[in-house]
Parts: sequence; C-alpha cells; structure tokens
Amino acid sequence: MLLGGVLILSRGVAMSGKRYPEEFKIQAVQQVTKQGHTLSSVAERLGVSYKSLCDWVKKYDKPEKQRKQEDDQSAEIRQLRADLKRVTMERDVLKEAAVYFAGESKKSTRS
Repeated sequence: MLLGGVLILSRGVAMSGKRYPEEFKIQAVQQVTKQGHTLSSVAERLGVSYKSLCDWVKKYDKPEKQRKQEDDQSAEIRQLRADLKRVTMERDVLKEAAVYFAGESKKSTRS
C-alpha cells in the first residue's frame, strides 16, 4: 500500500535482499534517535524489517569518524584474511616441494 509516497508493507512480508541507499538509512535512524519514534513504527512506516533498522541504528548512530574507522578496520581484516589464505597455500606448496625434492635427493645418492 502506498501512503504519502512511502511504500507500506503489511507485517510478515519480507524484503530480503533489498538494498537501500545510505542516505535513506541515515534518515531512518534519525527518525528513531533524533525524533523519538519507535523502531517498530519507523520500520513499519518505511517498509523495512525491524532487524534491518536495528542494524542501521547500531551502525549509523555513531560519529562519522568512528564509523569510518570501523569500516577501515573491517577492510583491513578482510585483506589480512585474504593474505593469510594466500600465504597458507604458498606454505603448503613449499612443503610438498620439499617432500618431493627430499625424495629425489635420496634417489640420487643411491645411484
């Protein structure tokens, strides 16, 4: 149902996978934090899940500097995990090569 230009969904209808612009999320959070509306009323009015709105409040109800720092830390963690995976694979290849060449070395000393 469309009410005042805002899509209103009945309870129980999931909007799984829908992406919302960051500005939309920030405005939704401000309705809760600055205007004093309840999470459930804002979620219902905007047609978003209660859980999504809770997640947005946790993320956006912080100073921008802190949000940026957390985003930077998340990016660094992703990069470190990728590096660890690559280095682990390299180590495994080197272990296999060491075993192979150790076997070759024993064969050549027997001849």
